Amino acid sequence: MGLAVAFILGLYLGALTQSLVKDILMPLIGLALPGVADLATLEVAVGSQIFRVGSFLVAVITFIIVAFVIFVLVKITKRIGIE
Repeated sequence: MGLAVAFILGLYLGALTQSLVKDILMPLIGLALPGVADLATLEVAVGSQIFRVGSFLVAVITFIIVAFVIFVLVKITKRIGIE
């Protein structure tokens, strides 16, 4: 039962974090960079190829936040004594 609860909470934590990064953090970072309205839509053109690096940046930042939250939760549960 605990594994099912952890899975469901992890799933929604990921969705919540993705929304936080895409809808709040990326526009704020875009405001800090001149000429970029939203970092999530950032594209880099190399020759005739267009690389959409904004979506990748969203995924990387989301992963880092989720990994940090899981790290903190594991540290807290070990300190409390929950295995």
